[in-house]
Amino acid sequence: MKRSSLFLIPLLLFAVGLTLSPVEAQWQVEDAPVMTRWAENVSPDHVHPEYPRPQLVRNEWQTLNGLWDYSITPRNSRRPTDWQAGILVPFPVESALSGVMERIDADHRLWYRRAFTLPTSWSGKRVLLHFGAVDWEATIWVNGRRAGEHRGGYDPFTLDITSALEPGSEQEIIVAVWDPTSSGYQPRGKQVNEPRGIWYTPTTGIWRSVWLEPVPEVSIDHLRLVPDIDGGHLMVTAMVQAARDHDTVEVLALEGTRVVSRAVGRVNSVIELEIPEARLWYPDFPFLYDLKVTLLRDGAAVDEVESYFGMRKISLERDADGILRMMLNNEFLFQIGPLDQGFWPDGLYTAPSDEALRYDIEVTKELGFNMARKHVKIEPDRWYYWCDRLGLLVWQDMPSGDRYIGGNDPDIERTAQSARQFELELRRNIDALSNHPSIVTWVIFNEGWGQYDTGRLTDWIGEYDPTRLVISAIVLGEFGGLGFPVEGHLWQSDRNWGYRNFESADDLTVAYETLLRRLHRLIAEPGLSAAVYTQTSDVETEVNGLMTYDRAVTKMEVDRVVAANRRIHLPPPEFTTIVTDARHEPHLWQYTIEEPAADWTLPRFDDGSWQEGEAGFGREDTPGAVVRTPWESDDIWIRRRFDMDDLFLAIHHDEDAEIWINGILAARVRGYTATYVDEPISEATRAALRRRGNVIAIHCHQTGGGQYIDAGLVRIRER
Repeated sequence: MKRSSLFLIPLLLFAVGLTLSPVEAQWQVEDAPVMTRWAENVSPDHVHPEYPRPQLVRNEWQTLNGLWDYSITPRNSRRPTDWQAGILVPFPVESALSGVMERIDADHRLWYRRAFTLPTSWSGKRVLLHFGAVDWEATIWVNGRRAGEHRGGYDPFTLDITSALEPGSEQEIIVAVWDPTSSGYQPRGKQVNEPRGIWYTPTTGIWRSVWLEPVPEVSIDHLRLVPDIDGGHLMVTAMVQAARDHDTVEVLALEGTRVVSRAVGRVNSVIELEIPEARLWYPDFPFLYDLKVTLLRDGAAVDEVESYFGMRKISLERDADGILRMMLNNEFLFQIGPLDQGFWPDGLYTAPSDEALRYDIEVTKELGFNMARKHVKIEPDRWYYWCDRLGLLVWQDMPSGDRYIGGNDPDIERTAQSARQFELELRRNIDALSNHPSIVTWVIFNEGWGQYDTGRLTDWIGEYDPTRLVISAIVLGEFGGLGFPVEGHLWQSDRNWGYRNFESADDLTVAYETLLRRLHRLIAEPGLSAAVYTQTSDVETEVNGLMTYDRAVTKMEVDRVVAANRRIHLPPPEFTTIVTDARHEPHLWQYTIEEPAADWTLPRFDDGSWQEGEAGFGREDTPGAVVRTPWESDDIWIRRRFDMDDLFLAIHHDEDAEIWINGILAARVRGYTATYVDEPISEATRAALRRRGNVIAIHCHQTGGGQYIDAGLVRIRER
C-alpha cells in the first residue's frame, strides 16, 4: 500500500506551572500485511469525525480524535519526560493506522498526551471528557490534576473535568494505560499476547473516539427507552444528576417533522409516551422514530437532547405446533446471520472509518442475512446505530475472559476480583447498549470460556433487562466455518486456517448451499429458531469469512447465497424416512472388519458369512453417536437391503466414508460430523435404483479421535 503523506503539526503543551517546548508531531500509516480501501482516506485531520453517541445527541461538542504524543515505559515508572510524537487516536497502538504498530506487554505502560483549547462559548458550563473505550486500565490527568481512572476495555466512561480546567490557557490531557491482555483475568475477547489460529493481535489503549462536551449545571445524563408494542407506548426515563424535586422532562416522539406524541413527567421516573398505531421495527422495515427530550426547571428549558427509538418486541412463545420459538413482534422469524468478530487488518479493534462500519452491515444484509452475532467484542455506538438504521438483528456477546472449561466440565470458580470485574463490565455494557432496537439477545459466555454461576447470571440479566432474551430456545450458535484463502488478500501466505478449506468460489458456494439445505430441515424438527454462520470476514490467519479480511472480495456467489438464505424462511421441506438410522429404532446391518471381495457393494454379493449388528457402529465417547455395536478397528464394511426409488443420505460419519448403492458410488464424504447430516447421492445412483432389492454398502475408515458410522435414507420434498 502507498504510504500516507507526512504530517507536521505543531502542538503547544502546557503542564501546571510548566511550559513545554513545541513538538512537531509526525504520523504515517505503517504497513500491515493487508489494508482496507478506507485506510487511504484516514488522516490526522479526518479520523472518525462523526458524533460518537447517536442516541443522546447535543449540538455542541469537540472531537479529540487525531494526533497525540505517546510514550512507552516500564509499568511502574513515573510520568515520562520523553515523548514521541504522532500516535493517531482512536487507533490502538498495535495497529497500522495508529502510526506506531508496536506491541505492549503487561510489564509496560502506554502514555498519551495532547493539548486542546476550549471555545469561548463554553464559558460557564460544565465540561465533560468522554472516552468511547480504553483497553484496559486507564488513569487520566488534566492540567496535572488526577481527573479519574477506569477499568474495563469495552464500556464508555465520562469524566467531569470542569474543576481542572484553567481559564484563558491551553489545556493538557495525559492518559496512562496498562493492559495485561491474555495474562490477566479481565474480559478480553479474542485478544492474545501471542496471536495464532483463532486468536488475534491485541488492542491496547484508546480504541474508540475521545471527545469533549459542554453541559449546563443540571443536565440529562442518560436515557432509558423501553418499547411496549402490546400496550402501544414507549417507557422513557431521563436520568438527571443534581435534580430538584420539581424538575420535569418533556418528551416528544416524531415521525419526520410531525409530532406523534407528547408527554411530561418527573426526572428519574418512568414517563409513559403513547405511540398510537405504532409502526413496528423489522429487519426488512427498520422504522425509527425520532425523540426529543427537554429538561425543564420552573417551566424553562435548561437542557435538551435528541435521540431515536424503534418499536419492537423479542420474546419466547410457542407457535401453532407447540414449538417454543424466538418471536419478533409476536411472529416467528427465523434468525440467520454471521458471527461477526469486528476485527480490521489496519485498525484491529477500530474500523478505519464510519463508512467501513456501515459496509460490513450492508454486505450482511445484501447476502440475505437478517442477524449478526457480535462475537466476544462490544462495538462503538455507531455500529449499532447502523444496525438500527439498516435493519440487522444483533446477538451481543459479552467479551470472554479468565479460564476455559471443556464441554462436560462444571462452571469454573472465579476469584472474587475476577467475578466482580466481569459483572461490573457486564452491567455497564448492558446499560450503554440498552436503547438499541437491533439488539435482541445477550450472550453471557462463549462455549464455556470463563463460565461461572451460569444460572444466577442468566436470571440476573433476565430481571435487569426483561426486554431481551438471554441465549435460549433451540438455536445453532455457530456453524459453517468454510474456508477459502484468496490470493492477494491474505494476512500471511500459508498456514491459513478454516474448518474446511475450498479452492474456488463455486465449490465454497455449493458447500454453503448444502449446509443451508440441512439447516432448513432442523426448523421443523427439532424446532430450530436461529443459526449463526462463521463468519463475516476473514480475521488474520482465519480464512472462513464471507469476505476477505480487507473486505475487498465477497467470496461466494452472491445471488446463490441470497437464494439459499431466503429459502430458509419458506415452510420446511417434508421428510419421509425410507431407511431408519440409529436415532429412530434398533435395526440390523451385515458387517465385517476384514476387507471383503471386490464385488461386496453389489446386490448379488453373498454377505451371509458377515456378522450381524445393530446400528450405529463405533465408540460411545464419539460426540452425537448412538452406538449399539462397538467398533474399534481401523475399517468397517456394512451392508443393508432396502426398497425405494428416490432418496437422500442421512449420515453421521467419523471419519472418511464411501457409500455405494447397488454397486454404484453414491457419495464420498471426508472428515467427520458431530451429528447426522443430509447428503445428496449421485445422479448415476438414482438412475440405478430399483423399486425393490436395493443394497446400501458403506466403508468407513478411522484415523483418530472419535469413531462412528451410521446412515439412513430419507426422501426430501420442498413445499
